[in-house]
Amino acid sequence: MNALRMALGTFTALPVPAPRVIDRVVAGRAMLLAPLAALPLAALALAVVLGGEVAGVPALATAVLAVGAVALASRGLHLDGLADTADGLAASYDRAKALDIMRKGDSGPSGVATLVLVLLAQCAALSGALGAGHGGSAVVIAIVAGRAVLPLCCVRGVPSARQEGLGATVAGSVPIPLALLAFLVVAGLSALAPGLPWWRGPLAVLAAGCVAGLLLARCVRRLGGSTGDVLGACVEAATAAALLTLSVPVG
Repeated sequence: MNALRMALGTFTALPVPAPRVIDRVVAGRAMLLAPLAALPLAALALAVVLGGEVAGVPALATAVLAVGAVALASRGLHLDGLADTADGLAASYDRAKALDIMRKGDSGPSGVATLVLVLLAQCAALSGALGAGHGGSAVVIAIVAGRAVLPLCCVRGVPSARQEGLGATVAGSVPIPLALLAFLVVAGLSALAPGLPWWRGPLAVLAAGCVAGLLLARCVRRLGGSTGDVLGACVEAATAAALLTLSVPVG
């Protein structure tokens, strides 16, 4: 129960009770539950998409509303991490200076540009999926896939760039077999998405995992490990990758 509370409280704005205990075991389980905690966000986005289709709202406007709703319902946590990570990576090759910039949280030009570009990619890709007739399936798969990369990003062997903070608590807290199992379960379930060939969902989940893995590897090399901001950046990049993969019309 502590792990579920931590997952819901961290990744959504739902008013859940705070976990009674937060340690590395609870943190690891919370990361494994991240795809499950994403379901309320996916349901919200799906409702916006279906509502937009029924009301005849243009596809791009519907996509913007859906992406915005998810950002609000997650308190912009991952978007903040994306901007901070971009600023840190662009500011300096000195590890300590980059981490200090990320800690301050003041958005610089690199962070703002990255934030705008990723949000534009998400909205444009979802608009394309809506135009292709599978926007509902696409938005659900992408949101869950974006959170399914978190267990992979927190497997044992991935160091923390800092000694404190969320990143230090979750870094290396997930056993590799369990992280792979959680990711494969999400990929397998995505094959059941209506309106898509069976392989499209798993391909999108795989694309999300690859993009998150590349970004994480870059951050580990530059920063010496992962941080909470890096995890947020991985979520947003993975979500964009999944949406872009699903934006191509079928048939």
